[in-house]
Amino acid sequence: MHSLKSLFTDRLKSDLILLLAAIVWGGGFVAQRSASSHLGFFAFNGVRFLLGGLVMLPFVIKRLRNKPGQLFWILPAGAILFAGSSLQQAGITTTSAGTAGFITGVYVVLVPLLMTLFWKHKTKPVIWFAAVAALGGTYLLSTGGAELTPSKGNLIVLAGSLVWAFHVIVVGFAVRKVDVFVFSVGQFLFCGLLHIMSSLFVSPPTWAAIQVSWISILYAGLGSVVIGFTLQAVGQRKAPASDAALILSLESVFAAVFGALILAESMNFIQIIGCVIIFGAIVVAQLPAFQPKSDESAPTDKTNASMLS
Repeated sequence: MHSLKSLFTDRLKSDLILLLAAIVWGGGFVAQRSASSHLGFFAFNGVRFLLGGLVMLPFVIKRLRNKPGQLFWILPAGAILFAGSSLQQAGITTTSAGTAGFITGVYVVLVPLLMTLFWKHKTKPVIWFAAVAALGGTYLLSTGGAELTPSKGNLIVLAGSLVWAFHVIVVGFAVRKVDVFVFSVGQFLFCGLLHIMSSLFVSPPTWAAIQVSWISILYAGLGSVVIGFTLQAVGQRKAPASDAALILSLESVFAAVFGALILAESMNFIQIIGCVIIFGAIVVAQLPAFQPKSDESAPTDKTNASMLS
């Protein structure tokens, strides 16, 4: 009886920690939206990922010994992280934080589909249904019932969601073979360097722009990257991956809430329906994870999901 109570307490603590991570990541979309008017998307992402990576670096220095195979996974993961964060930040400049949060969340549905297409994993019919529903919800959210074609910014964020799905898959393979903290810091730093180098050709970061956006940079770098990832890592120690994925997917809801409270963003009735459909599709896509696992099941954990915000 005592062990059962202890198990319940640990599970509850883990779920609350994961919920806090979702809240932190939801606020990250607001930080990104706020900074978009002052810093180019390459410059902002470069500064925030380097900040997050450098802050975490002292804690993994000792773990770097005898880890020769880390770069094999860090370089491709960092490159994909660079592509996904670039598209997300570019798209969020012309859409709301809440909209970007929900559209980004579509990657949860895309992961098992990509595992089927490229890695021959079996995917249950409910996943395909969820994918179609998610795309339908994205269309309603993007057009708001006022036009036929989705906005350019929302399409860019949706393209980023596809890249995020590939990133989750790569991370899922990588964490089985490398130190997760060394891997995370490595990809943050590599991603940040790619962004900074790219910004030199487009819109280099200026001290004046950094001063104006320092709150957003600190939140996105220390909050979303450092605190969010740490909370997720701690929370998933005692929480099943299926539970974690569902709780962490609430970041899209919190993105909309914070967008309304802080940025005074609003959605019409059609867009709200689109949000509900997308979130419903995300939940439905996680249902197979609650069934007994088989060797052919696609990875559904959201390891390192902190990079999505």
